[in-house]
Amino acid sequence: MSERQIACRSCGYQELQSFLSLGRTPLANALLTEDKLGDPEETYPLELVFCSQCTLVQLTESLSPEKLFRDYVYFSSFSETMLDHAEALSSALIGSKNLGAQSLVIEVASNDGYLLQTYQREGVPVLGIEPATNIARVAAQRDIRTINDFFGETLAQQLVEDGYKADVIHANNVLAHVPDLNGFVRGICDLLKPDGVVVVEVPYVYEMITQCEFDTVYHEHLSYFSLTALNELFTRNALTIHRVERLTIHGGTLRFYAGHAGEQDQSVIGLLTDEKRYGLENFEFYKGFGERVETLRAELGALLYGLKERGARIAAYGASAKGATLLNYCRLGREVLDYVVDRSTVKQGLYTPGSHLKIYAPEKLLEDAPDYVLLLTWNFAGEIYEQQVEYRKRGGLFIVPVPFVRVV
Repeated sequence: MSERQIACRSCGYQELQSFLSLGRTPLANALLTEDKLGDPEETYPLELVFCSQCTLVQLTESLSPEKLFRDYVYFSSFSETMLDHAEALSSALIGSKNLGAQSLVIEVASNDGYLLQTYQREGVPVLGIEPATNIARVAAQRDIRTINDFFGETLAQQLVEDGYKADVIHANNVLAHVPDLNGFVRGICDLLKPDGVVVVEVPYVYEMITQCEFDTVYHEHLSYFSLTALNELFTRNALTIHRVERLTIHGGTLRFYAGHAGEQDQSVIGLLTDEKRYGLENFEFYKGFGERVETLRAELGALLYGLKERGARIAAYGASAKGATLLNYCRLGREVLDYVVDRSTVKQGLYTPGSHLKIYAPEKLLEDAPDYVLLLTWNFAGEIYEQQVEYRKRGGLFIVPVPFVRVV
């Protein structure tokens, strides 16, 4: 069962304004075994609302974190882009914070240890906190010390009582998943040393709206952040955002650095000013999004069905959560797509939720030679193009759906 959100997850304001509905869809990571294809699938509404009080964009429905995350299929280490991204960040912090054997780095939602492994390799003690039991097990097998639990204020207080205080806390692509935002940030505040730094990465709502990245919306992503909304949330819970960076990864990401005290630098002041100028504090910025998403759906459907009618064979790349949103909202399944490929061995052999496409290893593209591949994981396009050089040399083409439909 899901729970209808009647008040803002961040500030509690109740006059939330709706601006996008993607209908009822299955859970994006609820991959199916072959014997379950005939069974009814649970579906839940995907609707976005805007809080005019604190500017947070959020889903109207919450599902139990136990249901969403205890057994998870996303392993960060399957992406070279994510590994390179994590190593660059951790290496930079080792130098700038002068981290060593007496330090402690904690990552919340540490996945399979993809980020913490760099610190550990350099002799910096680490602690991962990962709620997915299957993924925490993999991290432990890699000798990454990992607590298999959900992070929040209660766990943070237990860790403090046990003598833990962190020099660095990472929270990459997890804040959007959190039902209790204030409790989560208070937990970080409790666990951080007086001179410590928390480094957070979130998908940036500005790019989501301006680049028509509607497939970022799925049930695990409860919140969609501007810096304005983040600044409200962290200030309310006694942390100051000191610095912010805009990154291109995942179609547009904010990385920010926060701590107990200190001033906001020009990067923060400047982006807050820009957001006011862009209009992110006003509902008008968001209200045309639904129409643009509908237009993209129509254009993508017209292209794919037109190609199919002319005899083209079409596969898809990326059995991702964003791919599930796109396939289900655009009503694309086996009538137009033959199958999907994905590097994750955890996903191979299973079927996508709703659309019921079988998942194969990427090598199938060379074996089968489809004419076109719909790139569902467009946020890793560069990495995938490099992997598929031979497929493209043989004349294979990719269809990129976001921010606008194009063939490359």
